[in-house]
Amino acid sequence: MSNFSSLNRRKFLATAGAATGAVFLKGCLGNPPGSVPNAQSEASVPLVNVAVGDAPETTVVKLGYIPIVESAPLIIAKEKGFFNKYGMTGAEVSKQANWGAARDNVEIGAAAGGIDGGQWQMPMPHLISEGVITKGNRKVPMYVLAQLNTQGNGIAIAQKHAGKGIGLDVSGAADYIRGLKAAGTPFKAAYTFPKVNQDFWIRYWLAAGGINPDTDVNLLAVPAAQTVANMKTGTMDAFSTGDPWPYRIVGDGIGFVAALTSQIWPDHPEEYLAMRSDWVDKHPKATQAVLKAVMEAQQWCDDPANREELSQILAGRNYFNITAKILSEPYSGKYDLGDSKPQVNDVKESTLYWKDDRGSVSYPYKSHDLWFLTESVRWDFLPVSTLANAQTIIDKVNREDLWKEAAKSLGIAAADIPTSTSRGVEKFFDGVEFDPSKPEDYLKNLKIKKVKI
Repeated sequence: MSNFSSLNRRKFLATAGAATGAVFLKGCLGNPPGSVPNAQSEASVPLVNVAVGDAPETTVVKLGYIPIVESAPLIIAKEKGFFNKYGMTGAEVSKQANWGAARDNVEIGAAAGGIDGGQWQMPMPHLISEGVITKGNRKVPMYVLAQLNTQGNGIAIAQKHAGKGIGLDVSGAADYIRGLKAAGTPFKAAYTFPKVNQDFWIRYWLAAGGINPDTDVNLLAVPAAQTVANMKTGTMDAFSTGDPWPYRIVGDGIGFVAALTSQIWPDHPEEYLAMRSDWVDKHPKATQAVLKAVMEAQQWCDDPANREELSQILAGRNYFNITAKILSEPYSGKYDLGDSKPQVNDVKESTLYWKDDRGSVSYPYKSHDLWFLTESVRWDFLPVSTLANAQTIIDKVNREDLWKEAAKSLGIAAADIPTSTSRGVEKFFDGVEFDPSKPEDYLKNLKIKKVKI
């Protein structure tokens, strides 16, 4: 949209370029809980007898993922045979080196060796659609089809800062952190890609404690897989990243967790399934098949009886290539935060894929798109004028109507299908509220921001 065009794209591209449960449906259970995943696991769910007229236009789709817990529904849809069940027998899940690579690959598309869509931080689908972060500012229209998960992220801090009062409320350590910059050794905090989810989490946390993320610390982008190594070598002081990395940092004695994102914003929107709109428009039946497969996978992931097997599958060499325990304990809601902080032992604090205390996790609320766009305006990533046209921008990308169509086809109970595209007022740990009907008021009430409003 024209409102996006006024953003300094050259500056953004330079930064981005540097960044390298649940009610289950009948027939969804796949392999028995605790079984060992193998090459035959994706045949565990029988193919649905799809009427000829309802068969997907293509059986092939290529979806990208990053090896963090947000990707689980895509991997499980493949491994447990949910893609096969709905006729997508050629579905492929492709590991991406980093978020920049995923962006590049969706830009070129699967036909040219890239991907058709996959797992995304928000608001990447909007930014790609408007050419804000693509090469040559080429617009590649995308559709958001589902939210993949909630929670599962944390702010990890290097061990050398233990005992300095760095926790959920970081205000008590604000003078210490600002003093590091004054001494010529600024506090270096990293996220996995600029101007999206994990950048927003660490910015919100710092600002809530009176620390200006743009002037009091140094922020930079580092791929998720490098977080442990970089903190181990002492080159990073903090990371905003997804499980399993915060847990591993504590387990290896490299650092501690200041805050879980479930504490910063309970039941917050995390990452999303989004695809190129040209693929969706060309393959409406295949899109429904993909959605159904992913939605069944989300239900499977949220069944406590499946969490151990889920950990084993994701930990495998073909996916995360880690020890399963690094996943299984957080999946049960067990977090050792380190730095003498009380241990967390509550499954509601863990990554959830289908339902949470607010209702549906999978449904892509448009009010959440609005928060991401509003937060983008807060930090001057997008111009203030974006808010005046936000509904049009969101309606172009968010296809919650396709989610509802798939849910009804799956026989999801009407009570589990949201009737409003807004989840209502959102509340953060510091007492701040975001009312989707008044985004400007949210911005005005924030003490630390770059936007003048």
